[in-house]
Amino acid sequence: MPAHDDVEEFAALLRGFKARTDRSYGSLARRLGMNTSTLHRYCAGDTVPLDFAPVERFAALCGATPQERLDLHRRWLLASAARQRHTARQAAPVREADRSRGGESGACATAARERPAADVGPGSAPGQKPLADKRHVPSPPPPEPSATAARTKHAPVPGLPLDGARHRRWYHPRRLALAAGLASVVLAALVALRPNHEGGEGGEGGEEARSARPTDVPAPLAWAADSHAWALGCGHDYVIRRPPDRVPPPPAPQDAGAWAAAQDAVHGRETNIRVSVQGRTSTAVVLEALRVRVVGRSDPAPGTAYAMDQGCGGALTPRHFAVNLDAGRPLARPMPGNDAGDPLPAVGMPYRVSAEDPEVLLVNARTGKCDCSWYLELDWSSRGRTGTVRIDDGGRPFRTTAVEDLPRYAYDTSARRWTPYAE
Repeated sequence: MPAHDDVEEFAALLRGFKARTDRSYGSLARRLGMNTSTLHRYCAGDTVPLDFAPVERFAALCGATPQERLDLHRRWLLASAARQRHTARQAAPVREADRSRGGESGACATAARERPAADVGPGSAPGQKPLADKRHVPSPPPPEPSATAARTKHAPVPGLPLDGARHRRWYHPRRLALAAGLASVVLAALVALRPNHEGGEGGEGGEEARSARPTDVPAPLAWAADSHAWALGCGHDYVIRRPPDRVPPPPAPQDAGAWAAAQDAVHGRETNIRVSVQGRTSTAVVLEALRVRVVGRSDPAPGTAYAMDQGCGGALTPRHFAVNLDAGRPLARPMPGNDAGDPLPAVGMPYRVSAEDPEVLLVNARTGKCDCSWYLELDWSSRGRTGTVRIDDGGRPFRTTAVEDLPRYAYDTSARRWTPYAE
């Protein structure tokens, strides 16, 4: 591919999209389902894709806006036209060489047409006497069947050729009727033996049984969720219905789950969830969508808010999915991150995982109005199969409550006690 202006502008735009991410060509190619070398050739301008779909998915994976994707499509059209013109120029000398040899080919074709038919008969070579063709030996005509025999023994079946006695015997109407009867009996037996998934033995399952059908399909992926992933590794609030003198000191972040369970604590203001997803085999599994299901809302839980820190900060804010639990229909929205001042673009679904290529999804759910119970649903697809897995807190919904009107305490390490939080 020559260094054409249109091709180079198209490749430069792809390189610009790739520079927004912190992923390598190999990582991006795995999520797009293409070879790493192919993606690199697109971005280097060595070739132009025949279809716009792969580069559109690439742009979406890199966080391109709708206007940027529209500009990418225009540049792809120009680059494709340039590639076609270059291909036509390369093919012109080959066609000219074919035309220069056309005289000899034409003479051979003319000689073949003028050669007598006996010279090219079956089993003979040019200049030799042809072999006898038994297909031209006349044979006595078959006896005429009676009209009744024609209707009963050799009745034609529409759509089926009658090219011999074997076909006529096999497609006899009585044989076809017998085969159809046997097929119906076998089908009825299979239906009778099929397990009743709609409601056990009695068949009365109702809505609960029908809603459980997707879970019957084993998911080709495994997941683990940690709902005690504190913000920046240090900041979090728990709401506990105990006075400060009966609450132990804050735990280490890795012990937060056990500490919160012992205190019957509820996440205050926000819940940060770290979801690790991995395929069970090397076959790719595409994570199609992440959805939020709120199953309960009530007034904020009573108690006292206990802060696990005195204020902490960090130079790294990972990109994540933000959830507003106070919305009528909460959505998991992809949010950008920040690394010491360098923005990290938001990357939404789909993701591609396997046993060798896991993925970590960070979810930040917030509320300022309610005591909310909720869980996540992760849609997946693999090898023509689709399904949904429920991501929750060990079989129970996650729970997050507002803390705006509650007393708030922080732990004073010098005095070794909980004291009112100093803003």
